[in-house]
Amino acid sequence: MAATAVLDLPVSYIDPFASEFHADPYRFHGELRDAGPGIWLSRCGIVAMARHAEVQAALNDHTTFMSGAGAGVQDLRKSKAWRPRSIVLEVDPPVHDETRGALGRVLSGPAICKLRQSFAREAEHLAEALVARSTFDAVSDLAIFLLKVIGDAVGARAGDRECLLPFSNMLFNSFGRVDEILRQSVDSARVVQQLSHQCARASLTSDGFGAAIDRLADQGRITPEQAPALVRCILSAGFDAAVAGLGNAVYAFATNPDQWELLRQDPALQRSAFDEIMRWESPVQTFVRTTARAVQIGGATLAAGEKVLLFLAAANRDPRRVDHPDRLDLRRASMGRIAFGSGIHACIGMTVARLEAELLFAAFARRVARFELAGEPTRRCNKTLRAFASLPVRVVRIQ
Repeated sequence: MAATAVLDLPVSYIDPFASEFHADPYRFHGELRDAGPGIWLSRCGIVAMARHAEVQAALNDHTTFMSGAGAGVQDLRKSKAWRPRSIVLEVDPPVHDETRGALGRVLSGPAICKLRQSFAREAEHLAEALVARSTFDAVSDLAIFLLKVIGDAVGARAGDRECLLPFSNMLFNSFGRVDEILRQSVDSARVVQQLSHQCARASLTSDGFGAAIDRLADQGRITPEQAPALVRCILSAGFDAAVAGLGNAVYAFATNPDQWELLRQDPALQRSAFDEIMRWESPVQTFVRTTARAVQIGGATLAAGEKVLLFLAAANRDPRRVDHPDRLDLRRASMGRIAFGSGIHACIGMTVARLEAELLFAAFARRVARFELAGEPTRRCNKTLRAFASLPVRVVRIQ
């Protein structure tokens, strides 16, 4: 970053990768938004944006704020990535158009609709079992459902799917700076090779999304090398945000019982509720883009090649955009939410995640009068995700 550009931006000493920030990011977000449209984070050496208007504009302008240098602070063009690069999230057109187009063919509207019956059946079985127990963990127990439905949809072999959660934790930690938290997630996970094996053609059934991706490779629409990477994208996209988002949803309903009662009384909200919960408690708190050309941010001119940290969660609670932003309101209009991103790199798995949430909400709404916390929640230690590691809850069954 040029010194002249730094002098033209407000300076903040907030460290978004520090433990105190992870514990309660919302008490820092207001300061970041109020500082200006662009901020220099001196402790991280990076420019940031936290207001909704600027964050959404950057997400929608892929020609200025590119993704090909990586979705984290590491510039993948300048150093070798120790993790597999996403060939959808961390590439730019024209490669992005090819890989995203392939996923679009496989994850089409009709293909997602075909999942509804099997997803609903699994949601009913899980809800009945958990309600019968009366207490459960809204992270680990709901993750079982997600591993089952997305694994079956992709055609991943049962028994090998558990690597998805540590892989997700490692991946999102890698978007921040290299420190002990990242080293621990890498050392404890050791799942890249396992997940790569799971996504290979020989490990997939013949009737899932994975096989459909391989058929595109056979047709020459993608390369054979791209196929397993795209299978990994589908597995991650249908799991990463959903496991964090569903845990956040149960916490939201336990701490906002009026909103759970509203959902129970109005089944139409079962489909839209997840988007408001994702706005209120965004699982993916930040993403990084890289300037592809000189651009004005606030009073500063950034040169090409500068990393810019986008605070999605802060933008989702920007009072300049949302009235009473800290309030969970399932009847709130959905326009402008960016928890799933925006623009050409918006989350490819958001349709699957919404379906998973809708059907789980519906299954619980038929059985549960209210959710209550049954113990102290534990936050997952992650530099990008806002998620629980454990969330013990108790349910009161409808009589």
